[in-house]
Amino acid sequence: MVSRYENNVHKPQRFSLVQEIAEFYGVTTDFLMGRTDDKYEKLDNLIPYKKIPLLGTIAAGIPILAQENIEGYEYIPESMNVDFCLRVKGDSMINARIIDGDIVFIRQQSDVDHGEIAAVLVDGENATLKRVYKGTNTVTLHAENPNYPDQVFTKRDMRQVTIIGKAVRFSSEVR
Repeated sequence: MVSRYENNVHKPQRFSLVQEIAEFYGVTTDFLMGRTDDKYEKLDNLIPYKKIPLLGTIAAGIPILAQENIEGYEYIPESMNVDFCLRVKGDSMINARIIDGDIVFIRQQSDVDHGEIAAVLVDGENATLKRVYKGTNTVTLHAENPNYPDQVFTKRDMRQVTIIGKAVRFSSEVR
């Protein structure tokens, strides 16, 4: 049967048959139908990916003890300038559309611009995800949920706050 197709004696009636033959020979359907001389799909359009570590959870609520354990890896486009990711625990960032169970991608940096969302270490051990507002003599960690009060640190207390990195992107699963 295949030789009849090869010799142009018979043209396939069903496209699924063409797909089956293409899969059998490991070539594209366009090659079988004579639309191209390329036997194989071009890989030029593939996006190069890299894997980054998922380093545990971060509070979106009351700060939780920071534990840097690699739980797994996430694959992201190489073009994303991201160093690691964290799983969100809590609901303090829901108005920024970041909810419990989401994965937040973090670019490690020691400072963020006024109003950006960041992973922040409080008292050297409690990690939290909040919007950071900088005043003249204060740093405010702002939750995107009215049920959580702002955490305000004065100039004297600022050394208790360490920015781990900027939240660049987040990923949600359909629930």
